[in-house]
Amino acid sequence: MNAVLIALLVLPLLGAALTLAPVFGADPAAADRRALRFSTVVTGAVLVLTVVLAAGFDHDEPARMQATTDVSWIPAIGVRLHLGVDGVSLPLIVLTSLLTFLCALYSERRLPSGEGVPSARAFAGLFLLLDVGMLATFAVLDLLLFFLAFEIVLIPMYFLIARWGSGAKVPAANRFILYTLLGSAVMLLGFLLVGVRAGTFDMQALAAAHGSGLSHTTQVTAALAIMIGLAVKAPAWPLHSWLPDAHTAAPTVGSVLLAGVLLKMGTYGLVRVLLPVVPDGTTTLAPYLGAFAAVGIVYGSLACLALARRGAKGDLKRLIAYSSVGHMGFVLLGIASLTPVGVNGALFANIAHGLITGLLFFVVGALKDRYGTADLDTLSGATGAALYGRAPRLGALLAFAAVASLGLPGLAGFWGELLAMFGAFDPADGLSRPAFVTYMVLAGLGTLLTAAYLLIVVKRVCMGDPKQPAPVAELADLRPYEAVSWTPLAALTLLAGLWPALLLGLSDPAVKHLLGGG
Repeated sequence: MNAVLIALLVLPLLGAALTLAPVFGADPAAADRRALRFSTVVTGAVLVLTVVLAAGFDHDEPARMQATTDVSWIPAIGVRLHLGVDGVSLPLIVLTSLLTFLCALYSERRLPSGEGVPSARAFAGLFLLLDVGMLATFAVLDLLLFFLAFEIVLIPMYFLIARWGSGAKVPAANRFILYTLLGSAVMLLGFLLVGVRAGTFDMQALAAAHGSGLSHTTQVTAALAIMIGLAVKAPAWPLHSWLPDAHTAAPTVGSVLLAGVLLKMGTYGLVRVLLPVVPDGTTTLAPYLGAFAAVGIVYGSLACLALARRGAKGDLKRLIAYSSVGHMGFVLLGIASLTPVGVNGALFANIAHGLITGLLFFVVGALKDRYGTADLDTLSGATGAALYGRAPRLGALLAFAAVASLGLPGLAGFWGELLAMFGAFDPADGLSRPAFVTYMVLAGLGTLLTAAYLLIVVKRVCMGDPKQPAPVAELADLRPYEAVSWTPLAALTLLAGLWPALLLGLSDPAVKHLLGGG
């Protein structure tokens, strides 16, 4: 199985390199079509390999690192090519492979366009390079390799926004890379401090030591630096301000991967690195992380309510971006509780958010393509956009994703947020229970506000008079390639909601192992 995991990373890397070679023909239009098809084939092969990896995974021992490779890479500084998967990383690798394949499939029929955009071959190459960085982040077990994989995704995503985006795409891309690079630089300082003081960058060895050999001051300093860097990517309030602009300007597939995978890299790092490597420092800083998480939940929901009201000229993509600040706040709150229940809820919410928000961005991107705008006032007109009457399948999918996002029981959005609040209700020893109960109450208020703004969106976009004048003469309903790209996300949202043990059975032993010094 270690060969399968290596192939997962090597295949898209070779595919990205191949897009630089003149192998797609001399005719530009034909070369573009072949390049996009090639991207779909490569990501499809990666998805197949991921299914093989998941099928071969020993589900009886999800806490054990499996499919491992551990060889010396840079002996001078002790960096090793150390790869592996456990019950924490496997679901994220599956989610990444699925979303990249669906985005490649969608882009083959709906490549983002814009003035001065280069060829589709460049798009395919950057897309595959982005895939390498995302998958590697969840597979590497060396701090410096983690940093390298964490950084690989920045350049492809920058160009996807700056070259294939819309609106103020260049300023949004600049802000995205400025924030994330600065956060990564601070995170690297924390990694170096841990590696130098502990004598190794190996994440498994550091987790097994569970902070022994590191003084309390070293742990707090390293935890602060690492937490800041990862919180930028998560994103945690108040380090989130790059996110709404990036989502608003990004092409549809860029928004799907940004919300579905890139945000998860930050929260995954908190679980994989912070909890087991510097436990004392994490315990010291956890109340502050919980406070920022609770404020982020309420802040994100209030921002969405402001954008959803009539006359606010709220952009739907921007609204979903702010909703991500709130939803990821639940993930951060679960992690901050330092309990198995809370951390399991955070990991579950990670996957649920990737599925649901990926579907939301797909649907809203399709609406923007049809109407030429995602402005809520323009879409809804005087009585509502009436998607139920004009494009019933599109309206049904939007409503389904919205109710899943607000946490309706039976759908994936419910369990993660519930478990995160349970974790806050009874936090780990050494944490202030009154403080975390307060955070839980604020999170509960956030769920009510989330339901309010999402129901307003559904009312304004899906309901209304279908006979009122529409911004476009004819609104196409769900197209076949859209149905193929989106149906898996809707089906998995329902499956995870009805069978939460599918994910919790993998993550729970691994989480207890990490919290206990595994």
